[in-house]
Amino acid sequence: MTRFVAAVLAGALGAFVPDSAVAQAKRYSLESVDNLRLHNVIAEPATFQGKRGLRVTATPEAARQEVEPPMLAWIEGLDFSNGIIEAEVAGAPASGAFAGARGFVGIAFRLQIDNKTEGKATYDAFYLRPTNGRAEDQERRNHATQYISYPDWPWSRLRQETPSKYESYVDVEADRWTKIRIEVRGERARLYVQQQPALIVNDVKSGANRKGAVALWIGAGTVAHFRNLIVTPESDSARASHP
Repeated sequence: MTRFVAAVLAGALGAFVPDSAVAQAKRYSLESVDNLRLHNVIAEPATFQGKRGLRVTATPEAARQEVEPPMLAWIEGLDFSNGIIEAEVAGAPASGAFAGARGFVGIAFRLQIDNKTEGKATYDAFYLRPTNGRAEDQERRNHATQYISYPDWPWSRLRQETPSKYESYVDVEADRWTKIRIEVRGERARLYVQQQPALIVNDVKSGANRKGAVALWIGAGTVAHFRNLIVTPESDSARASHP
């Protein structure tokens, strides 16, 4: 990364994430499954709307389960607590999906999993419901973005106990590449969509100090695409110097 690019990125991030984090940026093109561990998903290289990336869908076994399991593809060897996650994503309901399918697509962070194939997973995540972005029903539009913390804080509990606090409207479309950026620092996190803040969470449920992996995330009945993942962790020393 050149000094010029680093300076531009640092200026864009402002005070939310210290400048010292920029030099640690790691880029994953997601043109293959290298460096990924798959959990209840199938991932394969694909060109979508002229851009190379990964196509991610649920395994047949996961799709048949009565209770939806976590469906993830996580980056091996990456321990993330605070910093920035950027990616391009696209999602749409799969052919024959249930009526409530919305093309759920997003990014999980601070992922911890006991066993890399069948163990219990815990994570925070931001995701999109792309078919809601331009729905004719305003209530559906208001549910275009979502924050969750699995397993204790699924969307259903958050919506019931704190309506509208952890979801919001944003102009998105199904089957369209959308740039997202997630900024995490302690108990604060923000989801940016197309460079604009769409959802702000000031009480991240995993707490201020949780660490874990970063993962591509999908929901039930979804065909998703991911590309150009960039992760910029903030070092503990940088965080300590910027309380």
